[in-house]
Amino acid sequence: MKVTKVEAIYLRQPDVKVQCDSGQDALIVRVETDAGITGIGEVDSSPMAVKGAIEGPYSHTAAAGLASLVVGEDPFETEKIWQKMYRGNIYGGRRGVGIHAMSGIDIALWDIKGKALGMPVWKLLGGGFHNSIRCYASSLFGPTPKKTGDLARRYRDQGFGAVKFGWDPMGQDEKTDIALVREARQGLGDDADLLIDAGLVWDSKTAQQRARAFSDFNIFWLEEPLRPDDYEGYRKLAESTTVRIAAGEEESNRQSFVDLMDRGKIDVVQVDLTRCGGFTEAMKISSLAWDRGLPVANHGFTTYVNVMAALHWLNSIPNAMICEFVAEEETNLRESITRQKLRARDGYLDIPREPGLGIELDEDAVNKYRVC
Repeated sequence: MKVTKVEAIYLRQPDVKVQCDSGQDALIVRVETDAGITGIGEVDSSPMAVKGAIEGPYSHTAAAGLASLVVGEDPFETEKIWQKMYRGNIYGGRRGVGIHAMSGIDIALWDIKGKALGMPVWKLLGGGFHNSIRCYASSLFGPTPKKTGDLARRYRDQGFGAVKFGWDPMGQDEKTDIALVREARQGLGDDADLLIDAGLVWDSKTAQQRARAFSDFNIFWLEEPLRPDDYEGYRKLAESTTVRIAAGEEESNRQSFVDLMDRGKIDVVQVDLTRCGGFTEAMKISSLAWDRGLPVANHGFTTYVNVMAALHWLNSIPNAMICEFVAEEETNLRESITRQKLRARDGYLDIPREPGLGIELDEDAVNKYRVC
């Protein structure tokens, strides 16, 4: 079997709000083979930059469009293809968009392998740790503390035992920050886990102050309070509090995660398969975390393709902690573009059993939202 085509598909809602909701558009990767088997993947990044990285022409041996490197290859040779893509685009692809683009292709290749062999990806990865995995409802903060409390009650009533709120309006001032967390806790009640995503808003001293204040509300973790490269700030924060410090969604390969773990001393390693290099790299990152005694969780605020990939990965590693599951209700694209619609039951997601990723695109919706 050989790869015959690699396509980057940009989908976008008609109205995109100015907020940190990466589910308002999507970059889907489709890989076709001469055996008639097609795999899909996803990339959460700057969509058109990724499309260029994939579909751009061959320039020279260290700056090549990724599709030009993958067409003609055997999709079963995922490690070889990963290294070929990395080396063939090393000028622009050592971090960031280049690795992001590789992620979508790698996920699609594993989807092909699973479909060809009639097995779910997690089984090919050697997994089987779970039948279902705990998830948390992931949401942006409400526009006010009161609205955040109302959202918390809604997610609690839907059966979630863990809920995360993040980004705006966190970071405006101390009073608002504390009120947001207080109202979220009041809405959830005492028995559910409350996760807080600060959204890169503070310096280390402020983050230490907020961690102390938030500990009064028994938060499960404090996520990404600092700029991703502020390793010294992360170290000071992590060593100053008993609150778990979580980070990693900005990282795009294992060397960056090593810095975050060893220099930043974080407590929970968050890996987005659509940014870190796909399954091939995520398995290595989770092993590095395991060696350091650290749990991992996925990051994913985009489509169900991302979530399904994460479920396969989390079922394939011994240090999986919890799964992010977007609970935002206003995003049409996320709910529309795949035939399968994922639903949590009592705060858990079932592990996929179908071959490959176990999820397929709805071509009518793809045509509806497709930009290019």
